[in-house]
Amino acid sequence: MMKIFLVDDHPMMRRGMRQLLDLYDGMQVVGEANSGEEACALVKSVAPDMILLDLNMKGMNGIETLYKLREQDVTACIVMVTVSDDHEDVIAAIRAGADGYVLKDAEPEELVAAVRHVFEGQLVVSPQLSKALAAGLRSDAPRHNDILATLTIREKEVLKLIAKGLANKLIASELCIAEATVKVHVKNLLKKLKLRSRLEAAVWAAEFGLL
Repeated sequence: MMKIFLVDDHPMMRRGMRQLLDLYDGMQVVGEANSGEEACALVKSVAPDMILLDLNMKGMNGIETLYKLREQDVTACIVMVTVSDDHEDVIAAIRAGADGYVLKDAEPEELVAAVRHVFEGQLVVSPQLSKALAAGLRSDAPRHNDILATLTIREKEVLKLIAKGLANKLIASELCIAEATVKVHVKNLLKKLKLRSRLEAAVWAAEFGLL
């Protein structure tokens, strides 16, 4: 059962998402917050697997909340669900550690599919925003040759498969290693690349020819 936590300052939006997600097997909304401050105070006690986070909130906005949650070592998958299609917002969210970025005008089935894909370790950004994300990350990316030299052979193999969109379970199968080992490799390569999410790592790898 995937435990989901909702963060949005609009009660109607939270209620709508809860009603939608409760229609699907394997998903359970275990808590919600109406602000970033409240989310940071509650998330650890709820221990969700997935956080759906609004971007434009009063007080602490979504990006600030995202940074704070990651600083608190919250390891849950975090998907931004927002009306903003501003390219800078997309890049800022991914750099802050988001695992996905979905627009609120997406079809309900698209949102549910995005949640499932991210939970499986895949990479989700609304299609119309993917090119902007790639361009933004490429424009200020560090020298890739120097960084790649710090990765082990196995970490490079994992990075290539992440860039192809494979989930952890599929990467484990492809490399004949345990899924838990894949998670360790992902954590290590993100640290070496100084990136916060596998989505950012996938875009980075694709842009620098690792595919």
